[in-house]
Amino acid sequence: MKCQKANMENDNKTTRRDFLKAAGAGLMTMMLSSCAGFDAKTREGIRSRPNVVLILVDDLGWLDLGCYGSTYYQTPNIDNLSSQGMKFTDAYAACAVCSPTRAAILTGKSPARLGITDWIRPDVWAQHRPPLSKTVAGYADLGRKLLFPVNQPRLPKEEITLPEILKQHGYKTCHVGKWHLGGEGFMPENQGFDYNIGGFDMGQPPSYYDPYQNEEVGGIPTLKPRKDGEYLSDRLADEACVFIQQHRNDPFFLYMSHYTVHTPIQGRKDLVDKYNNIKPTGPQKNAEYAAMVEAMDQAVGQIMGTLDELKLAENTLIIFTSDNGGYVRNGITANEPLRGGKGHAYEGGIRVPMIVRWPGKVPPATVSSVPVISMDCLPTICEAVKCRTSSDKPLDGTSLMPVLTESGAIDRKAIFWHYPHFARSADGVIRRVPYSIVRSGRWKLIYFYDAEKHELYDLATDISEKNDMATLHPEKVKQLHDLLMVHFEQVGAKLPVTNPDYTGE
Repeated sequence: MKCQKANMENDNKTTRRDFLKAAGAGLMTMMLSSCAGFDAKTREGIRSRPNVVLILVDDLGWLDLGCYGSTYYQTPNIDNLSSQGMKFTDAYAACAVCSPTRAAILTGKSPARLGITDWIRPDVWAQHRPPLSKTVAGYADLGRKLLFPVNQPRLPKEEITLPEILKQHGYKTCHVGKWHLGGEGFMPENQGFDYNIGGFDMGQPPSYYDPYQNEEVGGIPTLKPRKDGEYLSDRLADEACVFIQQHRNDPFFLYMSHYTVHTPIQGRKDLVDKYNNIKPTGPQKNAEYAAMVEAMDQAVGQIMGTLDELKLAENTLIIFTSDNGGYVRNGITANEPLRGGKGHAYEGGIRVPMIVRWPGKVPPATVSSVPVISMDCLPTICEAVKCRTSSDKPLDGTSLMPVLTESGAIDRKAIFWHYPHFARSADGVIRRVPYSIVRSGRWKLIYFYDAEKHELYDLATDISEKNDMATLHPEKVKQLHDLLMVHFEQVGAKLPVTNPDYTGE
């Protein structure tokens, strides 16, 4: 099935600035793609730019791959990718939940700077958003002693995205899979992608089986049913490979954004049967989840195979990572020895797999312990393809090319996280409280706003974060807390504030 072109006419609220931006980018893309108006040397330069495949998996934990230590989940294709490139042991998602990380990847900016610090509720769930406080505009009140900032409900069009940058340099751009950065008018086709296959405002599929619907949601509007019972990961891999085939003669950017392994936990039936007959040897033992992981691995293998068949692999940069840590509730997966999981401030919530392959540039079978984070994707890709980022727009990411090519180090003192929200379940139970984090070298500081409490861990000796050393090193706590506050002032982060109407628990 052919990729469906994005419909730029769906946004009825398009402004003149948006129109000119889209028209200008479209004209530039057509000119560059056809190489019209350029001399032979320039045309050859455009065609020789490397392709980029960015594979983002939803909720994939740090220990969910064979090459990262899983003894139950089978991921031969991703393990092979790791053997052909560089594996990062200390890679982090920009947030412990999905939407902020996705926004950070596409803009190179931190969630705190963007104001997208929690997952974005789809339009149909608008009634579940916490009410605005009557006393302080822009803050939400759940009856706690702190008010917390209202999350930005979509990725603003004013942000310059990675596909917009690449389009201006002759790239064809395709988004496949999960979007979760806004609904109508703020979809992938409104943010620089030529094609949107499967992306809409929801953060999970209604079902992993064609026609991809359930009792509440009537399907994925940007992915027409094709074959009853077809598994979603297989379908999206097919669509991605069709895009590669159709644009093999142009530089292309494929953003393969898997819905897998997010809930609903629905493994492909043949693989579930397989794992039901495999005896677990560790804490990971969910056959349905294992089947989802392997189906995703097969999808990665299909893309790698297509690149090989078309002789594109040597000129293609692949980045593979996850949007947050593994989801450990109800025994879905296990992150040991990391503490916690998705949503948590501990390593299990934010440390993720990351693999980069670029033949001839990135040495194969290499491992890096340099701390890296989601925002690094944009400047890394831009340097790799020799595209300038906007000089007047500050970025929070750093190009990893010196690390990837083993030609030098990156200059960064610390990395930061900001989750200023209370999160409650459908039954009203508070499951997460506001926190911020800074990691500098071996030290990691977590600050919990509600309890006004610091926790300090030495990750070099305590990756499981069992030993809080805050009382033993008050000078380190102060140093890192001050570093955190200076950074938040620089990026304009919104912090929780005192609730003037709070009268006690």
